[in-house]
Amino acid sequence: MSKNDHIVVLTGAGISVESGLDTFRGNFGLWGQHKVEDIATPEAFATQPELVHKFYNQRRQQLKKVQPNPAHVALATLEKNWPGKITLITQNVDDLHERAGSTQLIHMHGKLSEARCIQSGTVFPCEENLDTDSLCECCQVKGNLRPNIVWFGEYPFGMSEIFTALDQADQFWSIGTSAHVYPAGGFAQHVLMNRKDARMIECNTENSQISHLFPERHEGPASQTVTKLVDSILEEL
Repeated sequence: MSKNDHIVVLTGAGISVESGLDTFRGNFGLWGQHKVEDIATPEAFATQPELVHKFYNQRRQQLKKVQPNPAHVALATLEKNWPGKITLITQNVDDLHERAGSTQLIHMHGKLSEARCIQSGTVFPCEENLDTDSLCECCQVKGNLRPNIVWFGEYPFGMSEIFTALDQADQFWSIGTSAHVYPAGGFAQHVLMNRKDARMIECNTENSQISHLFPERHEGPASQTVTKLVDSILEEL
């Protein structure tokens, strides 16, 4: 390990669940209450925008009731103290990384705290509920605002920047992600193909679909494993 290492970190739902946020997967997850095609596709928004808005309004309001956990704080501490470059890629649409202090952050699936005009593509901060009567500031048309979320069938945000970081990664950390969703599920393989000497680390509560790609694994809650990992990395400095 070099102090000039470019550390690329990918986080998934497993890092935020300890803060009290519902996940999409599992018997009690958000997908258990709704079909994907009913609330997370462009077609759903076109045919039943009221239901889609209701779903994301509930998720947006939930953010006000939760706080970053030690894993979020640890990654912000790493960014602040690591002399090399840190790129934090998150599949999560919450704002817990920002609230913990992370700034070098790519939200590949969008953010709950933003809305986007379907006509111009302009993005606006959004902390309150949206509905079909919400007036868009740029086009002055009701109903033209949608959550700035990447839905199924849409291309994730920041992919050019993400693959540039993956191609430069000296270390790749996968934290709390099941690797079920692509393209994020293929990031580890991409690093291994292009950076054969990269240090590969996974932090998860159980084996994922890609655990075999990580020689170094830390099993347990992210609030424990990530905190210990960051502490050990910084101590080596």
